Amino acid sequence: MAKERSLSPEARSILGTQISRRAVLAGAGGLGAAGLLAACGGGSSSAGGDAKTVRWGNWPLYLDYDDKTKTYPTLEKFMTQTGLTAKYFEDYNDNDEFFGKVQAQLKLGEDIGYDVVTPTDWMAARWLRLGYTQKFDAANVPNKVNILDSLASPSYDPNRESSLTWQGIMAGFGWNVQKNPKGIHTLDELFAPQNKGKIVVLTEMRDTIGVILLAQGVDITKVTENEFMNAVDFMAKKIADGWIRGVKGNEYAEDLTSGDATAVIGWSGDMFILSSENEGKFDFAIPESGGTISGDNLMIPSTASADGKKNAETLINYYYDPAVAAEVAAYVNYVCPVKGAQAAMEKIAPELVNSEYIFPTEKTASRLHIFRSLTPDEETKWSEAFQKAQGN
Repeated sequence: MAKERSLSPEARSILGTQISRRAVLAGAGGLGAAGLLAACGGGSSSAGGDAKTVRWGNWPLYLDYDDKTKTYPTLEKFMTQTGLTAKYFEDYNDNDEFFGKVQAQLKLGEDIGYDVVTPTDWMAARWLRLGYTQKFDAANVPNKVNILDSLASPSYDPNRESSLTWQGIMAGFGWNVQKNPKGIHTLDELFAPQNKGKIVVLTEMRDTIGVILLAQGVDITKVTENEFMNAVDFMAKKIADGWIRGVKGNEYAEDLTSGDATAVIGWSGDMFILSSENEGKFDFAIPESGGTISGDNLMIPSTASADGKKNAETLINYYYDPAVAAEVAAYVNYVCPVKGAQAAMEKIAPELVNSEYIFPTEKTASRLHIFRSLTPDEETKWSEAFQKAQGN
């Protein structure tokens, strides 16, 4: 373990009761999240909903989990308080992959198996543009007022009528501290000899290419097509030359734990949890040239029934209670979007109150950049170039 750690003191003081959900999945013999659903109502995401059920599709390692009871504590409290059954599915690995799975049903107006979905900002914009979401009934989501001012008016949903941020996501460099004892803070350090053939980058185009662009001195809020294509060419060459072993979604964490990868362009929360699960073996830093920030969003699909919509609103409102938001943040360690959660954290995990990874200061926030919105034509062309660079 390195003597100095970017996540200190938070990483070393992460809640002692936290467990490794990854270890639970491995112990389930590869059943994955589906094997754990009995904890929250069981079933399959393809099953239809009912008047007392809410079905939520989310990303892995993104909700508080208790190994002793094999349950999600905040979700258990939600069910007790409301009388609803919550079915929770860790079905997101990649935005495009998830959207591709449900797009045909959305187009036909058929039930997609979820009453709440959690797409990243740019994909949330697509869902809205295509009419695949429902507006909230404001009376059912009074806690909506708790969203941070900085997140209250995104360009794709300026009045937050159809979306609320679930968590904020920082992307930067993650690494195995044994293989990279000095850490990784620049793109050159990422591509150091010890990492050749063991580097993984994200399938999230705006994060991977965004980090590369920032290292190349490009303002990603104004990036041009030529600048973008130059960064894609850089990534393609690193793949061809054997530096990058894979372009992956959330499963990149498995490459790190197995030792197949020693360095990544990855997400802060994942690296925080990996560090806590593996005795500080992993670390994370925002690059010196800057990192990216985006958000995942709670949204209600257009195909949710009237009951499903109302139950989804109840769930979303619950998670915008500051005390509940703080409990989730103490586990996932992503940027918390809820006003009052930092004060509530004093009672839950006071050692995390000043965590830059949950409640970033203005200084930290100034080093994080949002990839600009793309036109539909740009999204198609740029995504195709990104896919081609991967060999797809």
